[in-house]
Amino acid sequence: MASNWFKKQNASPNKKNGYKSHIPFRLNFLFFIIFAAFLAMIGQLAYVQIIHGDTFTAMITASTEKTVTKSTPRGMIYDTNGKVLVGNTGLPAITYTKGSGTSAAQMRTVAQNLAKLINVPEDAALKERDKKDFFLADDDNYQMVLKRVPQAELKDEHGDNLSSGAVYAKVVDQVTAEEINFSAEDIEATTLFTRMNGAYALTTIYLKSENVSNEELAVVAENASYLPGVSTGTDWERSYPYGSTVRSILGTVSTEKTGLPSESADQLVAMGYSLNDRVGTSYLEQQYEFVLQGIKAQNKVTVDTQGDITNQVETFTGAKGDNIVSTIDIDFQQKVEAILKEKYTDMIAKKLTTYSDGVYAVVMNPNTGDVISLAGFQHDLVTNELTDNPLGTINSVFVPGSSIKGATITAGYQNGILNGNQTFIDQPLQFQGTATKSSIFNRTIGNKINMDVIRALGESSNVFMMHIALGLMGTTYTPNMSLPNDLTVFNKLRSVYEQFGLGSSTGIDVPKYSTGLVTPTQNFLSSDGSTILPGTMGLALDLSFGNYDSYTAMQLAQYVSTIATSGKRYAARLVKGVYGNDADGNLGSVLENFNPTLLNTVDLTAEQWDIIHQGFYATTHQSYGTATAGMSGSKYDIAGKTGTAETYYYPGDGTQHETVNNSFVGYAPADNPEVAVAVILPHIDSGTGSYHQQIAKAIFDTYYDMYANK
Repeated sequence: MASNWFKKQNASPNKKNGYKSHIPFRLNFLFFIIFAAFLAMIGQLAYVQIIHGDTFTAMITASTEKTVTKSTPRGMIYDTNGKVLVGNTGLPAITYTKGSGTSAAQMRTVAQNLAKLINVPEDAALKERDKKDFFLADDDNYQMVLKRVPQAELKDEHGDNLSSGAVYAKVVDQVTAEEINFSAEDIEATTLFTRMNGAYALTTIYLKSENVSNEELAVVAENASYLPGVSTGTDWERSYPYGSTVRSILGTVSTEKTGLPSESADQLVAMGYSLNDRVGTSYLEQQYEFVLQGIKAQNKVTVDTQGDITNQVETFTGAKGDNIVSTIDIDFQQKVEAILKEKYTDMIAKKLTTYSDGVYAVVMNPNTGDVISLAGFQHDLVTNELTDNPLGTINSVFVPGSSIKGATITAGYQNGILNGNQTFIDQPLQFQGTATKSSIFNRTIGNKINMDVIRALGESSNVFMMHIALGLMGTTYTPNMSLPNDLTVFNKLRSVYEQFGLGSSTGIDVPKYSTGLVTPTQNFLSSDGSTILPGTMGLALDLSFGNYDSYTAMQLAQYVSTIATSGKRYAARLVKGVYGNDADGNLGSVLENFNPTLLNTVDLTAEQWDIIHQGFYATTHQSYGTATAGMSGSKYDIAGKTGTAETYYYPGDGTQHETVNNSFVGYAPADNPEVAVAVILPHIDSGTGSYHQQIAKAIFDTYYDMYANK
């Protein structure tokens, strides 16, 4: 029994009354689970670090490092000889890059700290709302003003809480004038805050880029830890070494504040632009935007978990834009401007410009369409002040007078009205329902002069051109006849004029320019369209000798260039090629040469062109020529055509004043043209003499001295 008792006492403690304990199994199972989890963790760690380590490292880096861009200088614009027309001036600047999670309160603090370190002139555009936004960026101020808003106004008509934006608008209205009666330092801080507040997240803007001193650059760098997002850099602005000379045709560039033009913003953003990028907004700057725009510099910025920038380092310096070389010779341009100004000033002194708009001239290479000079001056009728206005050569339209008669002769040839050097009788023409129409040199009724094509151009016969118009109407002249009601004559003449660029696009390489003022034929009909208005067909006669439709000086230059080349009409152009940059950022080697663009060819026989050329030569050489005296003594052998249009000036007080438009178009040398000139003097007093011819002759002589006589 003792032995049995001993066995019972020493039996396994896990057994009791025949029941086997499961504690060891549970412990083992728990240990197994822990071990399996440990293996899984090791496997996951291996997966992360070994198999996909690079991928996850990049993901982590992407969440803390961002790439931001900033603008680089635009390409420059040079004249045909490589002289800078538009350059860049580098400016030391203080910049700001806004973090993705930066709050208004944080920007307010940075602005206040920075305002203590640098001088910031008050922005003239600073508004009362900007001051209120600065005041409310302090949370204590915001909460104080919020209490002034009645609780009922913080809910909509359904009793729901207003959006945060709507609440903020309510709070803004409660800020008092006294609360934004800021000190000078607060105004500076508000100016900085407003610029920061308008920035896009992770986009670098310029807080100050004018008159930044070396001391300011140093103090900003020294206090960088108190100025998150603020840094130093270099800005640029456009410079114009020749001042106002051709300034307007070169175009403008938007500011960082104005950014992309609204009408093209979507297109430019889709091409990678930022909304605050500076871009060309007019003329050459706009036309060649994608050439001139540089490649943006890149900075790597580090942001913390709140999206605030903690560090930034430049990783790519960017690249200056490519350059364009213009067809304009700036030295010649300035000489042309001096000629216009001298002659027109003399006219002012002699009181010949009472109602005159100014004076305009274009010089072109007829064989390429290259615009060598486009000069103009706008005349102030009150002060007599002259203002540079080269844009007037492509945007201002005037009735030119007889200078376009070469195109009318062409219409006669193309429509079978003329045959060779055909003759018509020049005499005053009398029609029913319209005043007598005549040539300036032959106003006596009954006086008849035999007039062939050459003399009709040289002596400038209006009647000869009206015979062509009558032929286009399907009739010939008889005294006191009624004019046929045939509006097709307008289309027949204009379709030929357009072949010369008169009333059509010159193809000049700028975004906006006038194609002339041409009255649609439907305007000649009654309201129901059934009847041609009285006097309309008389206007068709006026059109034939250049006394109805209006054109620009550029169109006249292209027209006479087409005469000079026997029908080849080249697109007018201001840029001849794209060039890169050398190591110093100046004009480098050519990247692309632009070839002349032939728009169309005016279809005439060699004999017909020869007759027209003889007519233009007669204008400047024959005894009857209207410009023989004016071109006498010229260094060039010039061929051309004069024009005088009877016009009226309406000052807006119900009165009208008789004026004339004088024009001259020509080319030289007459037998092998290399230069074409168009001059127009609009709305000058009658009897002003030959200033338009004097201007043209002086331009030809200047061109000869600079080019042909080398």
